[in-house]
Amino acid sequence: MKAKSIIAGISHGDINGIGYEVIIKALMNTLINDLCVPVVYGSPKVAAYHRKTLNISNFSFNNIRSAEDANPKRANMINCLDDNVRVELGKSTSRGGEAAFVSLERAVSDLKNGKIDVLITAPIDKNSIQSDSFSFKGHTEYLMSAAGVEDALMFMISENMRVGFVTGHLPLRDVPDVITAELIGRKLRLMNQSLILDFGIRRPRIAVLGLNPHAGDNMLLGTEENDIIIPAIKDAGEEGIMAFGPFPADGFFGSGAFSKFDAILSMYHDQGLSPFKALSFDSGVNFTAGLPFIRTSPVHGTAFSIAGKGEASENSFRQAMYLACSIYKNRKMYEEVSKNQLRHQDIDFHADKVDELPPEIPNSEQET
Repeated sequence: MKAKSIIAGISHGDINGIGYEVIIKALMNTLINDLCVPVVYGSPKVAAYHRKTLNISNFSFNNIRSAEDANPKRANMINCLDDNVRVELGKSTSRGGEAAFVSLERAVSDLKNGKIDVLITAPIDKNSIQSDSFSFKGHTEYLMSAAGVEDALMFMISENMRVGFVTGHLPLRDVPDVITAELIGRKLRLMNQSLILDFGIRRPRIAVLGLNPHAGDNMLLGTEENDIIIPAIKDAGEEGIMAFGPFPADGFFGSGAFSKFDAILSMYHDQGLSPFKALSFDSGVNFTAGLPFIRTSPVHGTAFSIAGKGEASENSFRQAMYLACSIYKNRKMYEEVSKNQLRHQDIDFHADKVDELPPEIPNSEQET
């Protein structure tokens, strides 16, 4: 049977930034239609403005009313904005923020209702999008609220490394007070489960970074490693999670030790994101692990300073589309394997009539 086409929803982000540029450039390559059916939640008027500014004449969107109407051979667009929308390239404006939220809200609604399979979000301006309807620090926090989950993991993905964070968009001075063994344990469980479910890694190896310089240097530069991080790693090990560390961040990345692990858990935003972007800025992807649905985004922001100049690279956005579809397929495969295992166990158990339970019952949580 022919596999179902993946419907990839795309929120257009801030209309004054490079969102439309990277979206259009990525979708101009029609090979993307062999991977998924793109559906942009945006505005034909705004798209036309950006195409004209960028001098792109060999591309157009197929305008539709609903994701169900998407043409599998075209880049589709659902109009979410009225004709009064105004583009002011390179500027942070309330209209730009409102337009970004309207697109995101509509896309997330369709995602939750099963009209699209994955969501790729173009960059928003965290300041201009703030309103009575959006009072979150970013996409991650909004999506957690929309999904009704208490925790999620900001997971940066590239060919070189996978980096997750114990704390995200938080002032650095607040980080030590927030980090607890319980919080680290939750993030390790989210990371471990995502590596298995979303990336198909049977026995993930996770490196945990220290908080202080040189991972505390035997408590000379801080005690959080001994008091919090090491106990959290030991607790994770008792749950079957292969976590190692804590490692000093500078030597860990500088020596290339990161290549020996399936993922890295960083204590705070810049500790993990700085080396990640240094090595993978053009190809890295931001993935929100721990949600019941799939969301990815490019690692760059709105880049107001180059908006409309044709200088933005679409590679990170393209990789975000690839990753979203790959995770969708991995989740489907995991579900199928799990069903087959349960079905096989049920057949084995009921194959013959028995008066008592067999001495060993198959473990329903075995590796897949």
